Amino acid sequence: MFTDQLMTLAVNKNGFIFDPENGVSYTVNDTGLFILKHLQKGVEKEEIPKLLEAEYEVSLNSASSDFDHFWSMLKALHLVED
Repeated sequence: MFTDQLMTLAVNKNGFIFDPENGVSYTVNDTGLFILKHLQKGVEKEEIPKLLEAEYEVSLNSASSDFDHFWSMLKALHLVED
């Protein structure tokens, strides 16, 4: 489940992210930016590893692992909930 906070993040093309609700900024790499933009578009989290697999030409196992790690970070920042 996405929180409203995830949807209000300002994200630029270089991976700089600003949270206007608390004034905190973050940076992400290309993979994190790809994941975040898809989450903000409303793509279901179960679909994102498949998109990563196709976009970056990696195994589904590797894409799933990368997504799971990023999702854990978003949870720790209270930007998403399970």
